[in-house]
Amino acid sequence: MPSVPPVPPPPPRRGTPRERSPWAGADQSAEDRAAEDQAAEDRAASPLPGPLPGPPQSADMIDSDEETLGAEPPHGLSANKIPADKPPTQRGDVAAAGNGPSIPPPPPPRATLPPTRPITEVSQPRSGIGSAVTRWRGSLPEVTTAEDGNADADAAIAAADQDAPADDVTRSAPSWLLSLVIHLIVLLILALITSPTGNGFTNLVLDFGISNEPIEDALELDLSSPQTDDLIEAPEDALDDTLLETEIPEIFETVEPAEMEAIQPVLLGAEPIEISKPMFSGRTGAMRKALMAMYGGTDETANAVKLGLAWLKRQQHRSGYWSMLKPYSNGAVSENRPAATAMALIAFAGDGNTHLEGMYRAEVDKGLKYLVSQQDRGGYMAASARGNERTYAQAQATIALCELYGMTKDSWLRAYAQRAVDYALKAQASDGGWRYRPNEPGDTSVTGWYVMALQSALGAGLEVNPGNMSRIGQYLDSASVYYGAGYAYQPGRSDATPTMTAEGLLCRQYLGWERNDGRLQDGLNLLRTDAPFDINRQNVYYWYYATQAFHHVGGPLWTEWNNEMKVKLPALQIKDGNERGSWAPQGDRWSIGGRLYTTCLSIYCLEVYYRHLPLYDQN
Repeated sequence: MPSVPPVPPPPPRRGTPRERSPWAGADQSAEDRAAEDQAAEDRAASPLPGPLPGPPQSADMIDSDEETLGAEPPHGLSANKIPADKPPTQRGDVAAAGNGPSIPPPPPPRATLPPTRPITEVSQPRSGIGSAVTRWRGSLPEVTTAEDGNADADAAIAAADQDAPADDVTRSAPSWLLSLVIHLIVLLILALITSPTGNGFTNLVLDFGISNEPIEDALELDLSSPQTDDLIEAPEDALDDTLLETEIPEIFETVEPAEMEAIQPVLLGAEPIEISKPMFSGRTGAMRKALMAMYGGTDETANAVKLGLAWLKRQQHRSGYWSMLKPYSNGAVSENRPAATAMALIAFAGDGNTHLEGMYRAEVDKGLKYLVSQQDRGGYMAASARGNERTYAQAQATIALCELYGMTKDSWLRAYAQRAVDYALKAQASDGGWRYRPNEPGDTSVTGWYVMALQSALGAGLEVNPGNMSRIGQYLDSASVYYGAGYAYQPGRSDATPTMTAEGLLCRQYLGWERNDGRLQDGLNLLRTDAPFDINRQNVYYWYYATQAFHHVGGPLWTEWNNEMKVKLPALQIKDGNERGSWAPQGDRWSIGGRLYTTCLSIYCLEVYYRHLPLYDQN
């Protein structure tokens, strides 16, 4: 029989089971190895033209890196032990039944070999998120070991089950617990940063990981409702509504009720009425009506004020300011928007209008915003005016801010008003007066406006240094004549004028002179005799100060003055045309001030009944 060349062995499928097994040859006997070598020689001497196919195997038994674990071996056989007396059927049996030589069967598998673990050789590299293969506890098949299984194999299987302890712990931890731990760590970091204790920390290192050491006393969170075995039993008579008498200690003194006979109605005008401050509280409501009735106000005076304010409304620029020149006729000789705006605001405020309430609330609000926009950090608001007019504008603007703040107590306005007051106190000269420039020796005209500004500040509750107020009296003493009954324009001059006298006497009233002071009475009598209200000698500047001085004193002097003023001043008002509601400047002693100047001062005179509360009690 001719010799058949030996068939080359089949290519290894990633190594023989012996080579692939991590435990191959560890416990193989010499007899087993001899049997395997004999089987290999028989297969090499086989006359078949190709390698013999192996027995058909289930996909579950294929050992590769794509293995499918978890299925049972066929025919109920164990994966670790196949009976030696029943080898698997091969297609070689069919060939043996024919003319071909018999083929020896392969040696039976060893029952002592440990179960083969997954191939440890390096597989194709994987990349991307989620490419790692994760095994969970319970996903490996249960392997039935033989009674004579090797102890080393069992230890290897146990070690393989602990391949990924981190995954096992993470799976067993609920999501809410992880969220709780993360939030507690964040709160701890924020507490260390914001608290004073955290100032001493420079570096904070947090080490995250899973401990390999078992925890004996694990924290168990019980979120169930608390239960208690102790039951509280209510007494049987818990719903009894029996009234019990008890003694209450007396901690308050017994107050006898007031008798009705002690409360007597007060008839307006029948008895002296003490009118309380603040000085702006009579501009609206019932107090205004009472003051009108007490001091001789009429419907004609009220209508004149109404027409005058309507005229002022029409003259306001859309930017909020008023002008001394236009858009009306007969304007001033020079522009002074801060002064014009301040004088208009004083007229509106005197009738009870503020930036928060009143018929002219919108006009006052726009004018006030313009005025405060002109103020610098030092409180000065008259930078846009020219020459000597700046000091008048500054004093008038201070009056407007203080009165509006005193009427509203608007916190937004307080800072502006206080800065204006602070500027006035710093600008006061060493002789106690004010003039055209800060700290320049004073004159009576400018000093009177600043005295009214500081009085408005005191009435509004702003801070005014009493020392500054006391120095004003020193200046008035230096500018007085006739032993204080008359006042000159400047100290050292002996020519007292009606305007300066009226202004000086009003300052004395606010600074504390009593009503029955002889110097005050002499000065007012001098004005009544030498400078009564006379439209043929129109001097609205004088009328403004004289009207206030007579009003505070009251009595016959005021009645005589008011009887002339309340009739003749409204009669001078223009009743028709474009300038309806205004007072013409022609013929006035101070016509250079223009139409807005004369109109505002005339409105002040007709608001005198309620504009400022009287300084003295009236009979």
